Amino acid sequence: MSDKVQIGLIQASHDVDGNEPVEVHKQESIRKHIKLVRDAAAKGAQIICLQEIFYGPYFCSEQNAKWYDAAEEIPNGPTTIQFQELAKELEVVIVLPIYEREGIATYYNTAAVIDADGSYLGKYRKHHIPQVGVGDQGYGFWEKFYFKPGNCGYPVFDTAYAKVGVYICYDRHFPEGARVLGLNGAEVVFNPSATVAGLSEYLWKLEQPAHAVANGYYLGAINRVGYESPWNMGEFYGQSYLVDPRGNFVATASRDQDEVIVGEMDKKFIREVRDTWQFYRDRRPETYEKMGQLLP
Repeated sequence: MSDKVQIGLIQASHDVDGNEPVEVHKQESIRKHIKLVRDAAAKGAQIICLQEIFYGPYFCSEQNAKWYDAAEEIPNGPTTIQFQELAKELEVVIVLPIYEREGIATYYNTAAVIDADGSYLGKYRKHHIPQVGVGDQGYGFWEKFYFKPGNCGYPVFDTAYAKVGVYICYDRHFPEGARVLGLNGAEVVFNPSATVAGLSEYLWKLEQPAHAVANGYYLGAINRVGYESPWNMGEFYGQSYLVDPRGNFVATASRDQDEVIVGEMDKKFIREVRDTWQFYRDRRPETYEKMGQLLP
């Protein structure tokens, strides 16, 4: 296995009005993203990550039970199966963030991980669920209406090209899970997101490079672009990027364009950085007892 792996990140606008039926959203978004995955593979990407709940708008802007119909089972749902076939055809690993339904009516914000032979490796469920207003029109990140907190831990998937971890959007504000992904062996961690200017942009290029440095891995951050109607709660500001274990930006996308970026991950560089900064050797878990306690 080569030390050098090409990482593809996909950011895209969502052009269907939120008042349209759920299936219209899914059909159009899946069509669009299949093309973008093919573009990424044509550029040499071996591991490709899509944006948070890629097959629709960021519907958590409102609290509307209509969007429960967007959820699918994983791995038996049609979207996962369709992208398994695409991954096998292109011989790429795909990190596929979709809205998951388990059983009759239990919902998670999830990413399925598909290997380069099309096999389903497992899933990550978003742990930290926000409930944050934006502006004065009643819109916001009303995710507790849609998702249960994740209960699958912080798995790392041993793919054909690298050991892959996933963190989703709001998770990035919590360093604890980022560290556990490193402890579990991640070489690259993906954070597919949906976040708007005016709320989080000042943190966008601060927190995740810090996670990469503190934990000695590459990190791919993905954010959608544009404005989504009828909510228009703010601009999804793009700027997806791949950052290395020293905090250097390997590749960065534009602010407002549908775009595929490809950056190189070097596993030898991970080893060099970890040999210098022995954070895993020098950490003191026996002193961190309070981190596992609930605050009163």
